[in-house]
Amino acid sequence: MEDLFWIGFVGAAIALLFAWLQRSRVMSFSEGNEKMRKIAASIREGANAYLKHQYTTVFKVFLVVFILLLIIAFGSGGKMLSQFTPFAFLTGGIWSMLAGFIGMKIATNSNARTAQAASESLNKGLRVAFSSGSVMGFTVVGLGMLDITIWFFLLRYAFGINDPVSLGNIMVMNGMGASFMALFARVGGGIYTKAADVGADLVGKVEAGIPEDDPRNPATIADNVGDNVGDVAGMGADLYESYVGSILATFALGAVGGYGWGGLLLPVALAVCGIICSIIGSFLVKTKENATQQSLLKSLRTGTYTAAVLSAILAAPLTYFILDGHMGVYVAILCGLIGGCAIGYFTEYYTSDTYKPTQELAAASETGSATIIIGGISLGLKSTLTSILIVAAAVLVSYFAAGGSMEIVDEAGAFTAAFNQGLYGIGIAGVGMLSTLGITLATDAYGPVADNAGGIAEMSGLPESVRERTDALDSLGNTTAATGKGFAIGSASLTALALLVSYVNIVQENTEEMLNFTLTSPTVLVGMFIGAMLTFVFSAFTMSAVQKAAQSIVVEVRRQFKEIAGIMEYKADPDYASCVSLCTKGALHEMVVPALLAIIVPLATGLVLGPTGVVGLLGGVSVTGFAMAVFMSNAGGAWDNAKKYIEGGHHGGKGSECHKAAVVGDTVGDPFKDTSGPSLNILIKLCSTVSIVFSGLILSFNLMNLL
Repeated sequence: MEDLFWIGFVGAAIALLFAWLQRSRVMSFSEGNEKMRKIAASIREGANAYLKHQYTTVFKVFLVVFILLLIIAFGSGGKMLSQFTPFAFLTGGIWSMLAGFIGMKIATNSNARTAQAASESLNKGLRVAFSSGSVMGFTVVGLGMLDITIWFFLLRYAFGINDPVSLGNIMVMNGMGASFMALFARVGGGIYTKAADVGADLVGKVEAGIPEDDPRNPATIADNVGDNVGDVAGMGADLYESYVGSILATFALGAVGGYGWGGLLLPVALAVCGIICSIIGSFLVKTKENATQQSLLKSLRTGTYTAAVLSAILAAPLTYFILDGHMGVYVAILCGLIGGCAIGYFTEYYTSDTYKPTQELAAASETGSATIIIGGISLGLKSTLTSILIVAAAVLVSYFAAGGSMEIVDEAGAFTAAFNQGLYGIGIAGVGMLSTLGITLATDAYGPVADNAGGIAEMSGLPESVRERTDALDSLGNTTAATGKGFAIGSASLTALALLVSYVNIVQENTEEMLNFTLTSPTVLVGMFIGAMLTFVFSAFTMSAVQKAAQSIVVEVRRQFKEIAGIMEYKADPDYASCVSLCTKGALHEMVVPALLAIIVPLATGLVLGPTGVVGLLGGVSVTGFAMAVFMSNAGGAWDNAKKYIEGGHHGGKGSECHKAAVVGDTVGDPFKDTSGPSLNILIKLCSTVSIVFSGLILSFNLMNLL
């Protein structure tokens, strides 16, 4: 069965070839007039400058961690840590960085082209923006498959690891580098984009009363740059990590579940199948002129749902032949696919202005900023109900369908085969949920391109009809972005559970005594409290980072409005570069502490409380992090679309008191949905992979051993 892993290379080649063809298609369109090209060039320049500084900062941190891993791995002779892990840490980070970088490059080359295409028709604007998103989506899955397959062949054939359990346990540690890079990219990019967005909105829209993306606003270019470094580069690294993490977690569980090489091959085969189905689905995304939000949503749903249905059909024969007829695992895969679509639907329900919740939230603006903020918080809290119930149902059904039982340990205290098979079902459900990530991410990544296109249309003075089309695409992008985050968060919960069990398996294999992982253990309980606390402290750091960076932008924009004569009369140009520089410095300075928390807290908890305390921490951060991420992402998305609903002519329209209240609500929601919320799902998985990587060190050295 291990001889069939070459299909990973085939899947990677198909995905990357399709991404290249889509890039060529996008680049064949016109970038518009000279003014549009100039604005697009300024956005590209700012985005490239930020990423250069970010990667320089991250490189220094990566180098320190790499040296630490080398010391542990080679100092212990491979007993505390696999000697492959330090190098996998580096490659995972590089691939994750590359996924985000390529996505950002195509996005910054597509924004003006989308604006120009939207000046011709809504469908053409949608196709250009969606094709740009497809480059990101298929680059992520292509590089993910390439990374996993290369490491499998190296370990299996170059280094001769013949035991699937050993190989699976080593592979699961390979996700740490991707998670680490993703957290830096998400947090840093999220701080940048939301600092610029909040600063631009509060001073430009609320205080000065000028339109969004008005060229008189000094923070406009920084805002557009932020869409790319946060919502594209950050998101690409994020979902690359989610995709790779879910497959690697299932690798480890498939081996211990008794499926041998077949248990490792199935998630790879599913991913390749999903790539092909996503390509087919992408050709179905199109719309008509003057389309409503409902019809635009239907267009994207047609593509994503078609890909999911095709993937579900093809998964049946794959499961039958690879796992010798264990069709209960197929039911688990269906749970993931159906669960992902269900999370996507309910995310749309709570965040799209075509549904009642967001429309009612917009109506709350009639009584001021306070009521729309209260309403948004309430909506976000309520939205956790459906996501958590969907994931809970997926966990239970996939566990029992795959052969799991209530009896988890035998007389010797070892995990039973049925328990491990059930856990494999949970892991493969997560892979199923992300199997069509190519098209899911394409529908997400196109949003920032449409947002940038609207800004370019406004700044270059294109007709109002063009801005109306780009606003329609942008509003849809807010909903699809929330859907993409829902997929990432939902899969994170399944992957985190799989990683937690992998951690317990690895720890138990490397110690002779039976450890007490029950909830009644005081170290487990304390660990759970620490994990819950970590969710809130991490969110506090990321929210505070946006607040501090945004304050500097607000002060700078006010200064320019006051000191540069003629800005409001279009007689003088604002100093755009100063806002770009402030956002860059603020994001890079503020991103380090929250990112390091994900490494320091699990390691410190393990060194004090031992491996049982770490299990508690992973449980606490997974449960609270999942709920908090859903709450923040959906509340933020609803606030944003409530504002756009009002801008569409409801409750007084643009410039009304309701609109000003909605803008304040949107600025509160910005760090919710684009910084803290999406970063939490990376935090959950990074804590798990860090714990697995340092499990040998924690077993050997912890305070509980001395008591």
